[in-house]
Amino acid sequence: MDLGRTRWSVGSVGVLGRLVRQDMVVDYPSRYLAEAHVQAMQFDEADNLCKKTLEIHRVHSPPASLEEAADRRLMALICEAKGDYEAALEHLVLASMAMIANGQENEVAAIDVSIGNIYSSLSRFDEAVFSYQKALTVFKSSKGDNHPSVASVFVRLADLYYKTGKLRESRSYCENALRIYAKPVPGTTSEEIASGMTEISAIYELFNEPEEALKLLQKAMKLLEDKPGQHSTVAGIEARMGVMYYMVGRYEVSRGSFESAVAKLRASGERKSAFFGVVLNQMGLACVQLFKIDEAAELFEEAREILEQECGPCHQDTLGVYSNLAATYDAMGRIEDAIEILEYVLKLREEKLGTANPDFDDEKKRLAELLKEAGRSRNKKAKSLENLIDPNSKRSNKKETPKKWSAFGFRS
Repeated sequence: MDLGRTRWSVGSVGVLGRLVRQDMVVDYPSRYLAEAHVQAMQFDEADNLCKKTLEIHRVHSPPASLEEAADRRLMALICEAKGDYEAALEHLVLASMAMIANGQENEVAAIDVSIGNIYSSLSRFDEAVFSYQKALTVFKSSKGDNHPSVASVFVRLADLYYKTGKLRESRSYCENALRIYAKPVPGTTSEEIASGMTEISAIYELFNEPEEALKLLQKAMKLLEDKPGQHSTVAGIEARMGVMYYMVGRYEVSRGSFESAVAKLRASGERKSAFFGVVLNQMGLACVQLFKIDEAAELFEEAREILEQECGPCHQDTLGVYSNLAATYDAMGRIEDAIEILEYVLKLREEKLGTANPDFDDEKKRLAELLKEAGRSRNKKAKSLENLIDPNSKRSNKKETPKKWSAFGFRS
């Protein structure tokens, strides 16, 4: 097998964004449900419920109440998750005004951090820096220079300065945050330290320093691995470590990290989430590098099923798994299966996604090579994939060894 002709792109696995829930006075059933939907990443449902709660506030609550401010922060989180940054900013500004009216200085600073995050997402970097610096001043004054809240703002500034190309400043803020995490003040939780280290590791990954990123992820995992209720978080860290190990060519260790993450996600009831599907795909890529082709095919098949259900067939992650499956089937000698998948993908692009994407030409070329080998032309009426990947298929033979690798590019 010639692995040198394959293209690999790794990096889509990341720890799911941690939803930091501030202390809130919960009075309305809609808020309970909205928070539950946010935790389940069901943002449309959360949006509808949160709007109902805000309407209740408009009719029944006094102006600028703490309860309304809390719900506006939740609504801002939902809007941010849906990519509606301007709406998120509006809700945060209103929440901040309510907190100022109630003398909640530290809560105002926390909202300033969230406002900085929105400005950063909108590439309004000067305004983001101003918001972060405002929060930093308050946290240092009220909590002390070595408080984890200070470190968390340092991390935000490090990320922002990386985005703006100020790498020296970015690294300096990372180091300042790590100094705080190395000698935490009393009352600092392991979860706070682990979360900060995980975020800093992502910046070191951007610096192209995977070994440093790995060290931080290992420390974060040790802090959490014995903590109850942290299985999903640890699984996310292990998945990130799997990506890092893959990047430095330690494929066996990478596979082991993904395997551990998959086991934890299965045990914690997340076996049908989109994140789980992405982790399965990444584990399949590691298996390919180890020539464990049958295992890779099973992982890609399971990932395909999950991502089709959770994201739909046109989502980029789902399309990537289709491509990986086609390449794997080709390597196993299942040429007809590989052809059917590629015909299906090209049909999707032509009818729903457009052909401007560079992947279209790449996939069309791959399909032409397979069709030439099979001695036939393209079938434009591609079959559905519904029954293509059948574990009882007579074409699938677990004892087969890969007969070759085509020029397929495997995708994360």
